[in-house]
Amino acid sequence: MNRLSIEPHLSRMPLSSEAQEWVDKVDKLAQLLADHREAAENDRVMPRIVFEALRDAGIPRMWVAKDFGGSQVGLETGSAVVQALAQVDASIAWQMGVQGAIGRLSDYLPEPTARKLFRDNDGLVVGGVNPSGRAERVAGGYELSGEWSFASGFAHAEWLVCAAWVTENGEKVERDSGSQMRMLFVPKREVEFRDTWHTLGLRGTGSNSYRVSEVFVPEDFTVDQAEMLRAPRPRRSRGYPVGYYDFGPFTSASTALGIARDAVESFKELAQRKTPAAGSSALANSHTAQEKLARAEMLVHSATVLLRDTARQVSATGELGGDALSSTVRLTAATVAEHAVAAVTIAYTLAGTSSLYTSSRLERAFRDIHSATKHITLSASHFETVGQYLLGGKLIMRR
Repeated sequence: MNRLSIEPHLSRMPLSSEAQEWVDKVDKLAQLLADHREAAENDRVMPRIVFEALRDAGIPRMWVAKDFGGSQVGLETGSAVVQALAQVDASIAWQMGVQGAIGRLSDYLPEPTARKLFRDNDGLVVGGVNPSGRAERVAGGYELSGEWSFASGFAHAEWLVCAAWVTENGEKVERDSGSQMRMLFVPKREVEFRDTWHTLGLRGTGSNSYRVSEVFVPEDFTVDQAEMLRAPRPRRSRGYPVGYYDFGPFTSASTALGIARDAVESFKELAQRKTPAAGSSALANSHTAQEKLARAEMLVHSATVLLRDTARQVSATGELGGDALSSTVRLTAATVAEHAVAAVTIAYTLAGTSSLYTSSRLERAFRDIHSATKHITLSASHFETVGQYLLGGKLIMRR
């Protein structure tokens, strides 16, 4: 069954023509994704046939500038695509969201490097943007060593990004703002993967850990993390005048929102056919179920409206929004995450014992939402840090 056309619900807001065109692509892939969902879950990796279908539809590169081989779709369009994917398979949505986030680094890289990584390479570009390694300065670049987690989609990757502290003679390089950090890109052949992805949810992402040992990375294959705090410098090839950290939260928040929509729709289907033990009519006739479902529906609807509105703000003012815009993005991501978890929990609880079984979409949604919202971009800590900013303090990433 095509889960993307289920009615009725409150969030059936009209999409732009571009967004509708791209959501239609997901609609065409939905059956293929559903057919291979269990295999991905069991094998903890995206099946090759699924990757190729997504690649051929242009989804991994949808948020990459046209000059670098992408489609350069709007922020709102990409969010709609990730939400639609998550309604079918959250693990697929997560991996495509990661591609969107890492793809944003193409606007910060030197143009020849960006073309090599994203236009001339049809594999994924994955990796970790938390500094778990060290990049020792050497002539022409850096010698990189370290270990990173969460390489979502590694099986179909050709390049990996590694966040690392910059060192000289083994000591961290310090700036007025703190220790210097860089994003370094290395080919897959230089990486050793570790089979660590045994998790509660999002099992099909294959987000294994990986190691790099004393690999030389040319300067042109790196990005200064400080640059990512603002919009990329203007150039003809630039895809988006939006800072990396104002773009990234939309990928994870969109996945969480799609999971919540799937859970609510799954409960609607279940409620029509299930008669509770010792009951005399379908669960759909229960006043308690009706009231709580309406609350879950409104949680999803309000999160949808909020995420769309913030996407429009970022698209309109991304280069000039400053800390005020960044605060809005962070609060939006944290709020969407809270609403999504609450909606999934309502649906999961109302379903009773039916949601216990691995054959249940609600069982999957419950596991996936509690895995997705562990990501730092969806952390409740944003309420604290933005609250500090609203009271006159500095906007920081995290305490």
